[in-house]
Amino acid sequence: MRQIWKSFRALYFASLMMLIGSGLLSTYLALRLAADHVDGLWVGGLMAANYFGLVLGGKIGHRLIGRVGHIRAYATCAGIVSAAVLGHGLIDWLPAWLFLRLIVGLGMMCQYMVIESWLNEQADAKQRGTVFSGYMIASYLGLVLGQLILVVHPHLGLELLMLVALCFALCLVPVAMTRSIHPAPMHPAPLEPRFFMKRVPQSLTTVLCAGSMLGSFYGLAPLYAQQQGLSTEEIGWFMGCCILAGLLVQGPLGRLSDRYDRAKLIRGFAGVLFVAVLPLAVFPHLPLEVMFVLGFTASLLLFGLYPLAVAFSNDHIEGERRVSLTAMLLMTYGIGASIGPLLTGVMMKSFGSNMLYAFDAFVALMLVWRIRPKAVTNLHQVEDAPLHHVAMPDSMCASPLVVALDPRVDEKVVQDQMQNTVEPVAEPEVAEPVAETEKVV
Repeated sequence: MRQIWKSFRALYFASLMMLIGSGLLSTYLALRLAADHVDGLWVGGLMAANYFGLVLGGKIGHRLIGRVGHIRAYATCAGIVSAAVLGHGLIDWLPAWLFLRLIVGLGMMCQYMVIESWLNEQADAKQRGTVFSGYMIASYLGLVLGQLILVVHPHLGLELLMLVALCFALCLVPVAMTRSIHPAPMHPAPLEPRFFMKRVPQSLTTVLCAGSMLGSFYGLAPLYAQQQGLSTEEIGWFMGCCILAGLLVQGPLGRLSDRYDRAKLIRGFAGVLFVAVLPLAVFPHLPLEVMFVLGFTASLLLFGLYPLAVAFSNDHIEGERRVSLTAMLLMTYGIGASIGPLLTGVMMKSFGSNMLYAFDAFVALMLVWRIRPKAVTNLHQVEDAPLHHVAMPDSMCASPLVVALDPRVDEKVVQDQMQNTVEPVAEPEVAEPVAETEKVV
């Protein structure tokens, strides 16, 4: 493990700096708008723009990397993101902030793609699981540290924007100075939405719901905490504790996922999540200690839904389609994360800050209703299912190329599919009764 950390420390450092900057920027903008008495709809809109940019970046990034190469693409995007961050301090017009957030998301997705290409290029096939885990830890740790900066520096001045820009400048250094060869160019994987919506609808539903809740959390939880009367330092602690829960749950979640039925686990997590967030949704104000405990517990459950859905879907998709599956899951997550903050922002504007968790309660209850373990026929289950659970970065802290690091996916399949443009093959349509079409994952 020590040798792997030593070999990949430059790329892990780049990821760490990016996520420190990204996590701090999201919370800073929410608190800055709250201090200016701007309603939650704009805060949700900014987060939605960020995720929309991430979704667009999955397509644009491939073209940019193919045209100018990995290092130049990364340096270009790091410079653009830094400029966009500083632009928030130069312009107070909120529509311009929406555009800047979209640019930040688009640029970061391209940066993710470059880092993940390099990690995959340098990782031995037997080390991919460990390399993948290190990447996930660096991502979560960066998000937590970004929140804790508010504890050290609670004043919402332009210094924080300068610090975010500094992080994006520093993340450029290890990539720009690398002596490694460029990774092989990769092309976008075909999405095949109709195929996956028919094969794994329950997994896609879970990913969509998880994206809507997590997108709302990252964008609007600081606003919720501020309206609950927390100081900036306390908001930093609250956000840091909740995101830390997402990292801590990954180990136990993997053991549960490998032992028990994953559809039942998703439904169970959603049910317990509903119970955990109900007090936060019903009571307009709670004691600080209760709020921290419930927020931490809710995050343990919320951050587990996306990895469970990924593992559940991989159990029913052939190895040669898992590259496309990952792209489809990330796009679905991004759509949910773009819609969720907007809906939650409208609710918070109309009915109060506790609507953030009322939204989570509603979505969790919808998951309990929609996820039906008995409807899974296992007709398309792969031979070695259930596949070993792999902890996944959840908040779009990854690109479609992250599948190349997933040890469940054959490396040769990844390289063949992503280095050659593959047109999706349409399956012949078969007329099936409605009751049968519902009995899929």
